[in-house]
Amino acid sequence: MADARLEPLFRLMADAGASDLHWCEGESPRLRINGFLREVPPPDSIRAESFAGLTAMLIGRGNFDRFAAECEFDGAATVLGGRRIRINVFRKRDRIAWAIRLLPDRFIPFGELGLPVPFLESIAEMRQGLVLVTGATGSGKTTTLASILHRINRTRHEHILTVEDPVEYVHESASCLVSQREVGHDTRGFHVALRAALREDPDIVLLGEMRDRETMDAALTLAETGHLTFATLHTSGAVESVTRIISAFEAMEQDQTRERLAANLKVVITQQLIPWSDGGGRSLCAEIMVSTNAVRALIRDRKERQIPSLIETGAEYGMTTMNASLRALVRSGRVTLRDATAYASDRDALTVRDAF
Repeated sequence: MADARLEPLFRLMADAGASDLHWCEGESPRLRINGFLREVPPPDSIRAESFAGLTAMLIGRGNFDRFAAECEFDGAATVLGGRRIRINVFRKRDRIAWAIRLLPDRFIPFGELGLPVPFLESIAEMRQGLVLVTGATGSGKTTTLASILHRINRTRHEHILTVEDPVEYVHESASCLVSQREVGHDTRGFHVALRAALREDPDIVLLGEMRDRETMDAALTLAETGHLTFATLHTSGAVESVTRIISAFEAMEQDQTRERLAANLKVVITQQLIPWSDGGGRSLCAEIMVSTNAVRALIRDRKERQIPSLIETGAEYGMTTMNASLRALVRSGRVTLRDATAYASDRDALTVRDAF
């Protein structure tokens, strides 16, 4: 996938330090650089091509025919001699549009992620349970999980199985055996792959995303049966993650789901990427919830709305609130208080509690 004639476009992204490219037929490309979109001219070498022709170069002729029929396409490719891109092609107002993400060209070391290194090391040493990384699209969830798996792959001697749509970071087997399965290529779907997972003797399982009741049930089952299970959710915090999972089940199943979740959930990391005030980069800001006895009791007793108070007072367990992370960025001078409040979970608490 991705014809070599498009390499100047991907090189443009890489040279600009862009995380994403957005391009629609009849418009100029836009690059997302440090969180903000900037319009750029397309490379001269591809200006004369029709947008449909460029799209066929991007995803391949066979996939283009499928896109023409379905109006949607998701995929991934390797470009620039080893960089991975995630591709979404869609239609808007009868025009073809692209959203392409250029993934980092390396696994980010723990010390550069922006999360506490001892905390990440403790996750990489876990033997079972469910670890969730949540946040909006583009918040770095995949990068955080890739770094954790990369550490496990080099420090343990086990079987890592992933089910992804698409495969973004490629993990070659090192100390671990790594089996990466891409939906649509290696398996017909998440549900089929997850039902088969227990028969494939994994120790660690990564689900690209918990999308519905079936994938949530499968993730809990994997954790219950002694597997270390990683997954993502598009939620804005630990409480929302707990309620999203429980509400995905029928009413008669929800009490049992609470018990399962309380017994198996280990960590919830909720991420945001906050642009620096000088526009020179972004820093990761996170809420971290660790499943202590008190947290588990709140989940079982339908009192998950009280979890934030435990996070706020749980520093000894490695917990932190989103606002505490934002305060640290403000104190560092990288982010202004005004900008931080735009990302705060509780804006009044952020602006009043500390004088900075």
